[in-house]
Amino acid sequence: MDLSLKNINVTLSQKTIIQDVSLEAKAGEFIGIIGPNGSGKSTLLRTIYRVIEPTSGALLLDGTEYKKIKPAESAKKMAVVGQFNNINFDFTVLDMVMMGRTPHKSLLTTNNRSDYELTLEAISKVGLEAYADRSFATLSGGEKQRVILARALAQQPKLLVLDEPTNHLDIKYQLQLLSIVKSLNIGVLAALHDLSLAAMYCDKLYVMKAGQLVASGLPKEILTPALVQDVYEIDCDIRENPDTGYLAITYHPIHRYA
Repeated sequence: MDLSLKNINVTLSQKTIIQDVSLEAKAGEFIGIIGPNGSGKSTLLRTIYRVIEPTSGALLLDGTEYKKIKPAESAKKMAVVGQFNNINFDFTVLDMVMMGRTPHKSLLTTNNRSDYELTLEAISKVGLEAYADRSFATLSGGEKQRVILARALAQQPKLLVLDEPTNHLDIKYQLQLLSIVKSLNIGVLAALHDLSLAAMYCDKLYVMKAGQLVASGLPKEILTPALVQDVYEIDCDIRENPDTGYLAITYHPIHRYA
């Protein structure tokens, strides 16, 4: 599924949060959005998954204007994994993931064999087969995030939106989650903080600063010390590992504080 944003603007409480942002995400691409805190990454994603209404501009899914698509229909095509997953009810992992089937069911329709098969398949994809009957509340942060990812996969989306999903995970679970997502071969749009991970997993990056796009392109082309200094106000060295092709980013200490 192709996603296209054209000159999107978002104003909240009379303050412009997103200004004239255009973005393209083609079917099967892993697109990353990077930028410092407050740059507008999450607001832009919330606009895409219909939590926030854009003030102006156009958002298209496969060429169709988003507001002409019913929310129930867009939920069949797009799934979201966020950064906070505090659940106050004691659901099992199976129950949590089964909720991903909701967009495909009419009111009062019970779960059928196909729903259970797709749910178990999603749980298997994130490596939690042995946890199906466990209480979600008893899981670690990394395990909870994989359950939320499995719930999104149970929706059978064509586009997966990740809103800073690795912020509270240790490096093992960050790599694990992004590796799972990369292996799905579906469209992915992810807001990420870690520049090394963004360079490792993303096919293309969009860079945001103060609500605007300031750069876009292949990670190896746009991730430069000059860009990092301009956007994040820190100095760094960036080198490509000759064996893996991955970028190694080394940050300089900050000796003064604003």
